[in-house]
Amino acid sequence: MNLQNIISEIEKADPEVFEKISDRRKVMKNFTGFAGKVALASMPFALGSMFKKAYGSPTDAITDVLNFALTLEYLESEFYKAGVAAAGLIPAGAGLTALTKIRNDEAAHVAYLRAAITNAGAIPVSFVAADFDFTANGTFPTVFSDYDVFLAVAQTFEDTGVRAYKGQAENLITNNDVLTAALQIHSVEARHAAHVRSMRSARQAANPSNPLYVGTIKPWISLNQSNIGTPAVQASYNGEEVTTQAGVNILTVGGATFTPSAASEAFDEILTKPQVLAIVGPFFA
Repeated sequence: MNLQNIISEIEKADPEVFEKISDRRKVMKNFTGFAGKVALASMPFALGSMFKKAYGSPTDAITDVLNFALTLEYLESEFYKAGVAAAGLIPAGAGLTALTKIRNDEAAHVAYLRAAITNAGAIPVSFVAADFDFTANGTFPTVFSDYDVFLAVAQTFEDTGVRAYKGQAENLITNNDVLTAALQIHSVEARHAAHVRSMRSARQAANPSNPLYVGTIKPWISLNQSNIGTPAVQASYNGEEVTTQAGVNILTVGGATFTPSAASEAFDEILTKPQVLAIVGPFFA
């Protein structure tokens, strides 16, 4: 099998092939090294794997992930729109400024994802305020009249969103542009989560007897603690308590000793699509 001739013929058929996967020299080097390790009969499979990135992008799967992300962004966007618009809910000042900024970010995420899905030739999902029930079937009846309840739900949405984006990253690796954009949104969602948690920490200090505030609220997740005084949100935090990463015990890594809390705080875990849908399902009317 003459790899040089095969790759040359592929390059003739598609001059941009090496822009889609790698430079020509790297491709030849990879194949040369690979050829010495596998039987000749295995080479077609190696070829298929090498060029899957260029020609096998699962567009339907990617747009499915984007519509999943868009659904979550609509949920957050409509939530913050309603919260900022609710008379007397959010105190004037830094809190209102921050939550208005988050509202605007979520609206921008909705607009971007809709455009990305449309540009991919697919149809974006669409939701309006009436499609959501932010009381979660009566679980949070005062969400738009009690500021502390509003912040608790906001924290849950943001923490869930961070884990949801992380959980879908592997499904976007065939499209660098989309993956990059998703990671950019993911990092902003993480900043939102940290800020809302800091806002709740300040509220806890001013209202230490409020049963919504449990334990020490940090900008990050510790073990599987929500710091919210209701089991209704626990599913968003289950699984965060792990202390092993890639087979490495973080409690004793590098000869040092870490507490389970510290070890879990250093890493965020994913949520799968079914897990996320189960969590947010009650918030849809």
